[in-house]
Amino acid sequence: MIESPRVMFASHSPPPLLSPALLPRSSRPSLVPLPAFADNYIWLLHDGLRAWVVDPGDAKPVLTALQQHGLLLAGILVTHHHADHIGGLAALRPHLHGPIYGPARERIPGPYTALTEGDSIDVLGLRFEVLDVPGHTAGHIAYVEQDNDADPLLFCGDTLFSAGCGRLFEGTPAQMAQSLGKFTALPAATQVCCTHEYTLSNLKFAAVVEPANADVTEYTQQCQALRAAGLPTLPSSIGQELRINPFLRCSEPAVVAAVRTQHSPGARHDNQDAVAVLAALREWKNRF
Repeated sequence: MIESPRVMFASHSPPPLLSPALLPRSSRPSLVPLPAFADNYIWLLHDGLRAWVVDPGDAKPVLTALQQHGLLLAGILVTHHHADHIGGLAALRPHLHGPIYGPARERIPGPYTALTEGDSIDVLGLRFEVLDVPGHTAGHIAYVEQDNDADPLLFCGDTLFSAGCGRLFEGTPAQMAQSLGKFTALPAATQVCCTHEYTLSNLKFAAVVEPANADVTEYTQQCQALRAAGLPTLPSSIGQELRINPFLRCSEPAVVAAVRTQHSPGARHDNQDAVAVLAALREWKNRF
């Protein structure tokens, strides 16, 4: 059965954040998607008093949420250097009461604390581990939190989308395959917090790649209903993506067969051929 995306608030209106007086100090921070530009989400975590944001390409929706709900900006996480992920940093710095974390192998407007895989950070009492996930960009990182008492959280930037993955602007197919493999090794319940509302577009491609995949059909209907109601399709989950995302299914016979029809390589099912299938899928999606 397809899981429902765990979204708290409509994407077209300011989120009704809890009053600090109503939020127990032991509560797990709340997760909020703030819409930005045409299809971006800036993820906000808050405990009713303090807030952290992820990939603030635009400062305005962040400042609006902070002001409307009396939150202190306590920190910022950055996954990669593209403008729609860092464009709001300069305007947010005067309001910031904490660190900015970002990838060590990319040029992020400083000052900021540079991170690589193996590093860990504290965000509102949650411990996030850093993963190196090159492919979309050369130094892209992701942040994953695994709490045994709650569904894990993954801020994956533009490496993984629901039913898709990022374009290979700077990395190689082998790098992207390895990066996606780090995500698929996470628990199935992990909430996948992508940064773009590309789900329905990606599902159209997934349906062409695997027309007999009933999970794709069901998920498409679910996401169409969410978007019609003005709600995000995100976060997704790792378990859900393993069922519907062709880029995580490169060893599935149906996906391999679909790639063959596009006159692309990928006949066997070893790791090297899975990389070839991913490369062919990405090229196919680029022109889809």
